[in-house]
Amino acid sequence: MFSRIRQMLVKEFIQVLRDPRMRTVVFVIPCLQMLVIGYAVCIDVKNVRTAVYDLDNSQSSRELVSRFARSGYFRVVEKVSSDQRVRELMDRGEVTVVMRFNHGFEDDVRAGRTAQVQVILDGTDSNTAAIVMSYAARIVSQYAGEVTVRQFQRHYGKAAMPGQADLRTRAWFNENLESRNYFVPGVIVIVISLVTLQLTAMAVVREKEVGTMEQILVTPITPAEFILGKTLPFALIGMTDVLIVSAVGVFWFEVPIRGSLPLLLLAAALYLLTMLGAGLLISTISRTQQQAMMSIFFFFFPAMLLSGFAFPVENMPEVVQWLTVVNPLRYFLTIVRGIFLKGVGLDVLWPQVLALAVIGVTTLVLATRRFHKTL
Repeated sequence: MFSRIRQMLVKEFIQVLRDPRMRTVVFVIPCLQMLVIGYAVCIDVKNVRTAVYDLDNSQSSRELVSRFARSGYFRVVEKVSSDQRVRELMDRGEVTVVMRFNHGFEDDVRAGRTAQVQVILDGTDSNTAAIVMSYAARIVSQYAGEVTVRQFQRHYGKAAMPGQADLRTRAWFNENLESRNYFVPGVIVIVISLVTLQLTAMAVVREKEVGTMEQILVTPITPAEFILGKTLPFALIGMTDVLIVSAVGVFWFEVPIRGSLPLLLLAAALYLLTMLGAGLLISTISRTQQQAMMSIFFFFFPAMLLSGFAFPVENMPEVVQWLTVVNPLRYFLTIVRGIFLKGVGLDVLWPQVLALAVIGVTTLVLATRRFHKTL
């Protein structure tokens, strides 16, 4: 038995590694995907293109515009002089924000009245617009508070200053609130999932297409040995890719890994059971590699969307949240982010690890039975 499995392993490794294109797919493509997607998923809002429509043209309005520019979140690209130009810039997407000051802005500030400044946003991307709105509100609020303090001191003196509340905030796990630290661990999960799923599904279907499946079946090897020989090489390749893309995340993107690396490898091994089983299941329902690719897409895309990678599971409708209970990407994503950012261990992550083990074993057993019937 072990001799036959060993021969299958040797065959699979030779078949995978002798082809330069396959070596590229296995080892180089995951790194490239990690680099490209790692940069692409950053949602930090900086240097927002801003236009200024200043009808007041006063010292107070210029000071507020200067605060926006110095914040690092806004970049003034043009000062406009008409409503038509404002609409033209917004329609063309050349600016995201327009600041408008009406006549009398400084007079209202000096008189202690409520001075209004209008911030017009391009709401096409609602998430970015909400972030930009919060930045603008914070800057205007800080400016208004300082104006109030100056006016109070002018009338009553510094000695009569009333007490103030000083808000001190501190973020745990992601101190600088960089979105890349949150998304890069998720990219690791996505890349590993896609690579292992494709390798397993395509390898078995390729045997069918080239006509070597019948030759293998007439040998003394049993179906169980065939499945083990087919999946074990890709499990080892998947574990290697886990180390490679994790190294890219840590050393290139400087995402901290605060938890246990052995726990990460254990969770990855359990997760690979599911991906290998899913790939094996896809191979039983596909006759060609094109069919396998389409099946991979129909499985992987919904699983990624329902994993919490881009959209929090808690924000989904309750019915959809129940669907995510059987999604292995959800649990592995929680484990990877917990190990990388929080540094938590098995005492915290055991429910996710247990869920991965149950889903992985179940998927592999179902795929194996289906594969036996197909043979």
